[in-house]
Amino acid sequence: FALALAFAGNDLVNFIGVPLAAFQALQSWNASGIDADSFSMHAFSQEVHTPIWILLGSGLIMITALWFSKKAKYVIKTSVDLSRQEPGEERFASTVVSRSIVQFSRFLNRQVLQVVPNRVLDKINLSFEKPSVNPIKEKADELPAFDLVRASVNLMVASVLISMATDRQLPLSTTYITFMVAMGTSMADRAWGSDIAVNRISGVLKVLSGFLFTALAAFLLSGILAVVIYYAGIPAAIICVLFTFFVLLLSYINHRKSSKEIAKEQKLKISESKTIKGIIDENAENVSKVLIRSSEIFTLTVSGLALGEIKELKTGRQKALGLVQEIEMLRDNIFFSIKNIEDASVGASRVYILILDDLQQMVRSINRISEKAYAHVNDHHKSLRFNQIKELRELDLQIQSLFAIIKATFDKKSFENISSIYEEKKDLITSFSVKIDRQVARTRTDESSPKNTALYFSLLLETKELIDSVLNLITLYYKENRLAKEVGREGK
Repeated sequence: FALALAFAGNDLVNFIGVPLAAFQALQSWNASGIDADSFSMHAFSQEVHTPIWILLGSGLIMITALWFSKKAKYVIKTSVDLSRQEPGEERFASTVVSRSIVQFSRFLNRQVLQVVPNRVLDKINLSFEKPSVNPIKEKADELPAFDLVRASVNLMVASVLISMATDRQLPLSTTYITFMVAMGTSMADRAWGSDIAVNRISGVLKVLSGFLFTALAAFLLSGILAVVIYYAGIPAAIICVLFTFFVLLLSYINHRKSSKEIAKEQKLKISESKTIKGIIDENAENVSKVLIRSSEIFTLTVSGLALGEIKELKTGRQKALGLVQEIEMLRDNIFFSIKNIEDASVGASRVYILILDDLQQMVRSINRISEKAYAHVNDHHKSLRFNQIKELRELDLQIQSLFAIIKATFDKKSFENISSIYEEKKDLITSFSVKIDRQVARTRTDESSPKNTALYFSLLLETKELIDSVLNLITLYYKENRLAKEVGREGK
C-alpha cells in the first residue's frame, strides 16, 4: 500500500501536471482580458488548487491503464526476471560490456578476499545461508522469485525514496526508482551468481539505456515541436496532435500483432516428467512443434530464394533464431530436468539428453539453411537459376510430406509405422543424389556463379543433415517405446 500510495502521488503529478498547468494558464489568461504577449505567469507563483474531479478522473484513468495494460505487465515481468533468486530462463544475451563488468568485479573480489580475514568471510557467508528447497519438485514456476525479506526491503526503500522526492517536488521516474532498488537488493542478496551475472547485467544495461534514450528523445522532440508550433501556429499544433494519435495507434496495433504472433507460436516446454514414459510423451510434443516450425522455415527460405524476397528470408531467419534460443533454454534447464527424475528411472536422463541432442542438431541445420539463404540475398549475389529453384521446390514438397507423416506419428505417439518413414527417407536420399549429380553437370557445362553453386550444395547438404537428425530421433523413440512396452509386459 505504501508503494502504491507513493506511486500514485508522484505519477499523478507527472500525468496531469503539464496539461493541468496549460489548462489553468489558459483560464487565467481568459480572465485577465489582456493580450497574450503581455500576460505573465504571476498566477502560478501562488498555490494552485486542482479541482477534485480532475484528480478523481486522472486516478481512474491510471488504475484502468495499469489493470489492462499488457505492457505494464511486461515491465513487471522484466524486473522480476532480472531479480529472481534462482537461475532460470535468461532473456538477455551477454554483451562485451556486461562481460567486462563481471571480469572487473571478479578481479576486485579477488583483491578483497586477500585482505579480509577468513573468520569475517565465514560470518558473512553464514548470513546468506538459506533452507534447501528442491525447486523442481515444488514446481519452480509457482515459487516466489525471492524471499519475504527482500520483497519488504524493495517496497520500503522504493516507497521512501519516491515519497521523499515527491515531498521535495523533485521530478523522477517511479519505474526507474523501483527497478534500480530491485536490482540493488538482488545483487546484495547474491542473486547474480557467476552462471547468470553477465545475462542479468546485460538486461539491466539494456533497461537503463532504454530509460536514457526515452529521456533524450523526449527532450529533443519536445524542443522541436515547441519551435514548430511557435513559428507555424495553430495548424502545426493540430498536425502534431493528429500525428501523436497516429503514432500511438500504430504502436498499439504493432504490439497487439506481435503479442498474437508470440501467443500463436508453439513454444517448446521444459520437461517436468519423472519417468521414461513421461519424458517420451512430453518431448513428443516438442518434437512435433519443432517439425512444424522447421518445415515452415524451410518453405519461407525456398520461397524467399525463388522470389529474391529479402522480407520472407528475414522472417524465416528470425523464426530460426527463435527456435535456436528455445533449444538453448531447454539445454540450460537440463540440470533441473534431470534432478526431477525419480531414482528408479535414472535411464530417463539418458533418453532426455539424447532427445535434446537430436533436437539441437535439427535446429542447427534449419538455422544454417536460413542463415546461408538470407546472407546470399542480403549480399545481393546472383539469384539461383530456374532449375535450381525448381529442384528446391520439389525438395520442399518432399520434406513437407515426410515431416507431416513424422508429426502424425509423434502426435499419436505410435511408432509402429517406422518402416514407411524409412521408405520415404530412401526416396529423399535418392532425390538428393540426383540433384547433386545434376548440379555437378551444370557446374561443368554451364556458365554458373561460384556463389550460387556453393549455396545450392550447402542447402542440399544441410537439408540432408536435417533429415538424418529427424530419423535419428524417431529411431530413438521407436527403440525406447518398444523397450518401455517390454518392461511393462515383464512387470505384469
